Parts: sequence; structure tokens; C-alpha cells
Amino acid sequence: MSEIGEIDEGFYSRQLYVLGHEAMRRMATANVLVAGMRGLGVEIAKNVILSGVNSVTVQDEGQAVWADLSSQFFLKESHLGQNRATCSLQQLSALNPHVLVSACTEPLDEELLLQFQVVVLTDSSLSDQKRFDEFCHSNGIKFIVADTKGLCGQLFCDFGEEFEVLDQNGENPESAMIQSVSQANPGVVLCTDDREHKFSDGSKVFFSEVQGMTELNSISPVEITVCDKYSFRIGDTSAFSQYERGGVVTEVKQPCRLTFKTLGEALLDHKLLNINDYGKTQRHHTLHLAFQALHCFVKKEQRLPRPRSQSDADALLAIVEMLNTVAQLEHLDEAAVRTLSYTARGNLAPINAFIGGLAAQEVIKACSGKYTPLHQWLYFDALECLSEEEDQLTEDSLSAKGTRYDGQIAVFGPAFQEKLERQKYFLVGAGAIGCELFKNFALMGLGAGEEGQITVTDMDFIERSNLNRQFLFRSQDIGKPKSEVAARAVREMNPKMNITAHQNRLDPDSEGVYDYDFFRGLDGVAAALDNMEARVYLDGRCVQHQKPLLEGGTLGCQGHTLVVVPHLTKPYGPDTSSSNGGIPLCTLKNFPHRIEHTLQWARDQFEGLFKQTPENVVLFFRDDGFVERTLGLGDAEALEVLGGLWSSLEEMETGGQRPTSWEDCVSWARCKWETLYNNDIRQLLHCFPPEAVTAAGLPFWTGSKRCPHPLTFDPNSTHMDYIVAAANLYGKIFGINGTRDCDSIINTLERVHVPSFTPKSSVKIHLTDKEMEEEKQEDDAEKAQLEELKGKLSSPSLKSSFMQMYPIDFEKDDDNNFHMDYIVAASNLRAENYDIPAADRHKSKGIAGRIIPAIATTTAAVAGLMCLELYKLVQGHQKISSYRTAYMYLPVTHIVFAQPTPAKIFEVNRKEYTLWDDFLVVGRRNGQQEMTLGELIRYILDTYSLTISMLYYGSAILYTGQEERLQQSVSDVVTMVTKKEIPPHKMMLELTPSFTEEEEDCETVPTIRYILM
Repeated sequence: MSEIGEIDEGFYSRQLYVLGHEAMRRMATANVLVAGMRGLGVEIAKNVILSGVNSVTVQDEGQAVWADLSSQFFLKESHLGQNRATCSLQQLSALNPHVLVSACTEPLDEELLLQFQVVVLTDSSLSDQKRFDEFCHSNGIKFIVADTKGLCGQLFCDFGEEFEVLDQNGENPESAMIQSVSQANPGVVLCTDDREHKFSDGSKVFFSEVQGMTELNSISPVEITVCDKYSFRIGDTSAFSQYERGGVVTEVKQPCRLTFKTLGEALLDHKLLNINDYGKTQRHHTLHLAFQALHCFVKKEQRLPRPRSQSDADALLAIVEMLNTVAQLEHLDEAAVRTLSYTARGNLAPINAFIGGLAAQEVIKACSGKYTPLHQWLYFDALECLSEEEDQLTEDSLSAKGTRYDGQIAVFGPAFQEKLERQKYFLVGAGAIGCELFKNFALMGLGAGEEGQITVTDMDFIERSNLNRQFLFRSQDIGKPKSEVAARAVREMNPKMNITAHQNRLDPDSEGVYDYDFFRGLDGVAAALDNMEARVYLDGRCVQHQKPLLEGGTLGCQGHTLVVVPHLTKPYGPDTSSSNGGIPLCTLKNFPHRIEHTLQWARDQFEGLFKQTPENVVLFFRDDGFVERTLGLGDAEALEVLGGLWSSLEEMETGGQRPTSWEDCVSWARCKWETLYNNDIRQLLHCFPPEAVTAAGLPFWTGSKRCPHPLTFDPNSTHMDYIVAAANLYGKIFGINGTRDCDSIINTLERVHVPSFTPKSSVKIHLTDKEMEEEKQEDDAEKAQLEELKGKLSSPSLKSSFMQMYPIDFEKDDDNNFHMDYIVAASNLRAENYDIPAADRHKSKGIAGRIIPAIATTTAAVAGLMCLELYKLVQGHQKISSYRTAYMYLPVTHIVFAQPTPAKIFEVNRKEYTLWDDFLVVGRRNGQQEMTLGELIRYILDTYSLTISMLYYGSAILYTGQEERLQQSVSDVVTMVTKKEIPPHKMMLELTPSFTEEEEDCETVPTIRYILM
């Protein structure tokens, strides 16, 4: 950020939807010190720099050693023996042009600390932590300690005696439409029943737009008591005027103040431990002592415990037991203490990614005052990553070998490292999570051996808005394929990485590339996808080929991870999300009451006018069957499509809508404005006047039905925004160049004839979607119009004229293409019609562009957790208790770990199966003749004692007892029934059997996976 208050919205686009402008302006004044540039320190620094503070100083006195390369992604082998901070400076500085990054190689002292608002210590001694925290606490400097040792991590925050949290959770203030307010003490507010209110007892709210009981609009925020999901009580309203209609009630977010103890005091207070894995409560209380004990051990021995050293583990345990004479824990997890000792020299990228993501999020809280800080300790461990069986690792086998993986070998041993390097993994997606996973893969050495391989695919190209969180990309990479650039960046980190980069979308069309042989050669799949459809499809392919899947996702500061293990855990499964959240069509068309409604309406207008109609014109000239196919859609829809098509082909001077000049485009935009914001509203009010009542005698315009008013065009107002955008977009679809010159457009407008309008009594306006559907019946007038259009469109001269149109795909991130100009103007004008508060461009872009909020901190943490599960998969863990799914909500540092859901068991013919089980049948071996359908049925009977009564291929019915098909090959039956040839790459057919009633007693049965070799 070049100046305070000026935010680069193109760069910070997705993060702005997480933090908001005010929080980011506060961050832009903050100077942050990150001490220690090993793996954890560089992870924190990377995330903080991407977030957009004013400056970051990285401090480290030490020189790079081999073990650093296990997790310090900006160090190379050529940096060995050089200062870690200075070696990292260039790469860190390149992450964000708006943040000043500097390096310090001198020891920390109080004078240096005074230059910063936030200080983060990593790789530090307990005495330094106490000393510098005391100084920061007394000087108003926010202080954070982050530490990782092997498979364990620690985080501590001290934000001073009185830290103000301006927004505790970052959620948008709740609001609701009002149905009625009683005159009573206390008054009861009843909200409309279109959705439940989200208020809670003690919430403070304010009122606006209330008619009748207008006193509510001017009172101070009032505390409420919830009655039920649609109503709540407020103060005394008995002396207020009678409520008439309308009104909105909105939550007022309340700041809070927190008091923090110094580290020295907090060490003795176990109540300050934030427990995240409730099965490990005792372990984390023990780790609180064990980390202190480690500091004591290092101070005495001047080194960390040796890997797998029994004597060092005994010594560490003795210190913990001594510390517990004061702490008085009822139970010490001695095994955890010993394991910490065995692995303390470990330096693991996934652990550093997780703790580093959390620590950077706490820095953001300290700088912005947004979200509730960690109060005050957090411990984490992933000891389940170690072998489930008693391993044979010895102190000698884990000694440093002078390789980039020394920090990982110190935990898992050399044999496991070799196994990691042999892995063949498929990474789907090279966006935010994909970049973080790729980085971790490189540091871990996944697929970096001679036999190993990483295949990555991502169809997207790099955009400027990606740079804020997809840290492998730089500004010079904009426009290049994500997968190729990410692969190149990762090879810079670890030149041994074997990577094949693709730009394919993962869907049925790419199964020729990602076929049976491809999946059969994999060890696992990692999904870094941003949509449900792709996740479900990939999960299905993994189940089909019996491959494990690592899955993770983020939404702003929320994140989740899931591991799918063949025959052990429940697959990701089909999309069960409800579509009930959609906006009813009648609401969009006539009765909007929230800005989301007007923005969706504007987006629908954009798609219809500038994309769908031009696409229909293109199809009309390309496809001779287009008209007939459209007629099959139903009269109403066909009339809309074909009417729009004809209008786009007929020139304006002969009654159509096809422009021949820029002036025609301006004229069209002005007339469209009049139709949408004046004529349509007048027609609605003609059908339902402001004083209209329902059959029950109640006001029609009340609750969620806001009474609109027509607008009168004013060229000297924001009305011109619509004209400029609409005219330019209309010109683009016809290949006509426009202008932004408002003066010349106003001059053209003076010559535009706007037809007069008189509302019609014959117009029927539907009140519900159900009513709209029920009245979709045959209409003689519509049929006559369709016949007329069909005749016009079948003219040979029309077909031969070939009129080109250019459909526009909506692109929200280009500020010069008029797309968002149109959406903002169209939506806010409609909001003005209905007295809905307008939305600025940023909010409009987020809603209409369906932007997924994103921030680097959550992404890093999620990728770290996914890679911890990867360790377990490579280990070959078979106990479901070893695996973890995770959900994190970082605004309040709420993190929950749980065991994955076991695979559901079902019975067929008294035998148990899960969705992972199948009946594998090799249909053709070594060039022999393919199995017939009859032979397949006999094979299933002989092998599994099950009698097939019906057989399906997708929705196609292959067999219901037809004897003539039994002599045909299975593939011939499939081809005959589907009327499609089986693609050459299709080496596996998934057939769904149905068995005889006495054998099949459940809805689910194993799939027959039929191999065509």
C-alpha cells in the first residue's frame, strides 16, 4: 500500500472480502518483527507479508544448515553457511510490492523492539521469551511466541493489559425484515417468515425504515431477548405510535476488551490453554510442561535431545516431573514426553505450515483489531504420524547425513524418506491450496526420487488477484498457466522434484488422459479444488480405482481437511448440499427486499442480454435444428428465446433491436432503462397499488414485500452509469465501438425518442414460483406468435445473410470491460426502486461475482494439516484412530480435530461390504476372447454366490432376463444398449447389479468393475 488509506483492490481482492477495508487500513500502519528465519519463521513472515502490513523485518543471527532445508522454502543448498535472514530477503520482498521487507542480522535488543507494533519470536530460548515479553507488555507491543519441535507445536499470545477487539468474529451484522411490532412493555418484534433471524440474547440492534411506529427509527441500539426463531422482545413500546408496515432490524456489533498475562505469569496458568483435540487434553497439558522442560534441557546441555536417545528422554521426563510438583497435573502423558524428546530435532514443513498459518493470523489480529486473539496458549501434536507398530529406529540410524531432508529423517528415519521419494501423486489444482501443497511436497521430497512423480493439473491461468495468496506466482507470471509456473517454482526449491504439469480440467472429457492405467500407477491423490462438483467427481474416481484422497478447502478464515482412506473411511460422497438457499424467481422478478436480490437480478439481466441472446444467434446460423429444438422447450420459453433472436436480427428502424451505429446503442440503453426502472414498476403498481390489501384484509405491501416507486431519468445523476455501461456492452455484442465520453452520450440522449407507456389491466403478475409454474399452460396467442416467428426465421434469405454476434462471458476482475459497471448500476437502480440500501462496487463484486473470500493464513494451515495426513498414508496406517479430519475457524482460534467417519457397512446375502468393496472381473485376458454377459453372470454366481437378476451401466439397463443377450460380449451389450461406442481409453466399466430378492436385502450393493484389458 503506497499510501495509508489507499488499498490496491486488484492485488488484495480476495483478502478484502475476509478482512474488509477498515481492518486493512489499520494493518497498513503496522510494523512487524519476525525473529528466527528457519522454517517456521519464514512461513510466518511469508503469510504476514502477503497480508499487507506496512513493513516486516526478519531477524536471524544464524547461518543456514542442512536441516533448515527440510522446511525453509527460500533457502537453497548454495545458501549453506550464509545468514538465513539475508538469504531469504530477496524472495520475501518479491511477495508483495506494497510491504517494505528488511533483514536484521544483529542480536535482538529492547531498542530494536521499540520500532515495532508486533513482535514474533521463533526458535528462541525461554529466558529471551520472558525478557522480551516483559518489555513488550510494558511498552504496548503485541508479543507472539511460535515454536515447533518435530511433530509438536506451541503458540503463545500477549497483547497487553487492555487490547480492544473491534470485531470479535468478522461476520456481517445480522439483519431481518419486520412483520409487526406490538405496543406493549416489553414490545415484541415479529420478523417475516421467509427466513429465521440469527439474533441471540443480549444482541444489540437498531431499527430503520419502520412506518407508523417511527420512534423506533431514532432510538439508540437496544438490547433484545429472543422469544423464538422469528421474534424477540425489546424495551417498552406502549407509548409509541401504532406499527403500520415495513422496517429492518440490524445487529450492532459490540467491541470488547481483553487482558493478557505476561508469558512468565501465563506459564503457571493452565486455564489459558486452548484445547483443540479433545481426545488429547491431558497430552496438551503435559506438552505445556514438556516445552518448558526442553528449554531447561537445552540450557543445561547446549543442545536438543538426540533422536531416539533413551537417556535424553529419561532426562527430559525427569525435568517434566519436577515441573509438575508445582503444576500438580493429575496425569502426565509420559509417552508423549518421550516421543517429543525422540523427535525434537525434527524440522517438518507440514507442522511449520500449520503453526505458521495460525501465528500469522494472530499477527493480523494484533495489527487490525479484527477477530478475537488466542488467549493465550495453544499446543498441537501429530504424533499419530509415527509408525503404528514399534519401529526399529535407533539413535545411530537417525544421525544427520548432510542432506536436505535431515530435519525429516530425524523424525521418521531414512527408509521412510526413501519411501516418500518413491511416491507417485496426482495434485489436482495449483491455486492457493495447490501452491502450499506443492511447496510442502518439495520440502518433504514427495516424488523426488528416481521412481517418484508428481502430476499436477490446473486449467486456469494466473491473474493479478491470485498473487495475494498463491505465493509461487509473481507479477511477471500473469497470464501464464498456473500448473507450469507452480512446477517451475517448486523445482527451484528442490531441483530433484519430478513433475509433469498439465492444463486439463478434471472431468469425464479428460478420462482419456487420466485413465485406468494412470490411476492404477498412483499412490494417492491430493485435491486442491474450489468447487463441489469437481470434488465429488474426483472422489468417485478415487473410489473407483481404490486410491486415497487428501482433500481440503477454505472459506476466508474457515478451513477444513479430510482424508479418504480405501476400505477404512467414508468417501467424500455425493453433493448433499441443499439448493433451498436459492432466491425465488418471483422475488427476483417483482418483490426484492435485499441487495442480494437486486444483484442477482442484475447478473441475470447481464447473462440474458449480453451472453444468452448472442449465443442463440450464433447457434441459429450454425445449427439448422436450433429452432425446432427450441420449440420443444415449451411455448413460454420458446417465445422468449426466439423473440429475442428475431429482435437481434431485425434492425431498429424496422422494429427490431439490432443497432447499426453507436447512436442506436445509446438509444437502446435509454429505452431499456425506461422499461426496467419506470414502466415495469408502474405496471406492478397498477396491478398492486400501494394501498392494496390481501383477501384477508391485510396490507399487501408489508413484511418482505417492499412497495416500489418508479424512477424518472436524470442524465445528471448516477442514472448515466447504467446508460454508459449498457450502451457499450450492447455495442460489443454487435461489434460496434463505444465511448465513455458522458458529454457526447448526453448529447445523443437528447435525440432519443422514448416511447410512452400505459399500464395494462390484462397483465398477470405471479406472487409465487408455484403459481408461475401452474400457469405455464398452452396459450393460443403464444402459439400464434411462435408460428409467426417460425415463419420469419425459416426464410432462406435470412439464413444466408449471416449476421455475426459476439457473446460476452462475465469477468468481474477487469475494471475496464464495463461488466461490473453494468452490474453495480443495474442493481443499485433497482434497489432505489424498492428503497433498498445500495451496495458499493466492492460489495457488489463479491456478491454478483460469487467471490470466495480467501487469505494466505488459512490456506497455509490447511495445506499443513493435509500433508500430516499424507505422512500417515505413506506410513500405511490401518487404524482409523490414527487419522484426523479438521475444522478450523480462525477468527476465534476454534480448531476441532476428530477421527474420520468409518466406511458405512451394508450386507448382501449375509456378507458385509462397504462402498470400497467391488466385484473385480477381468473381462479379457492376454488377447483372449472377451467374456459374454452370460459368463459374467455365471462368474458372479460361482465366485460370490449371488444371482444377478438385473444389470445396469449408468442409467442404461443391460439385462433384465433377456436370454438373447447372454451370448453377446459384455462390451457389445453396452454398445448396443447405449448406442455409443466404448472409448478406446475406457479400460474399466462400472456395472451395477441387482440380485434376487432373497440375496439382496439393502439398497446398496457392490459395483462390478469390469476390466477390458
